[in-house]
Amino acid sequence: MVERFFRDLTERGLRRGVFKDGPQLIAAIGAYLAAHNSNPKPFVWTASARDILEKVKRGRQKLVDM
Repeated sequence: MVERFFRDLTERGLRRGVFKDGPQLIAAIGAYLAAHNSNPKPFVWTASARDILEKVKRGRQKLVDM
């Protein structure tokens, strides 16, 4: 989930921005966080734990078979 959050921050808050120094970048991140937190929405998992663990198991087996 953290990767998804940082992707959204980059795409919606930082991409195509011009930041001349660290404080400008920090301000842009702060503005994104304020807007994001003003209307929070919970993440709803659509896959079951069993499905996720099975996918991990298959991925590990592929790595072992390499």
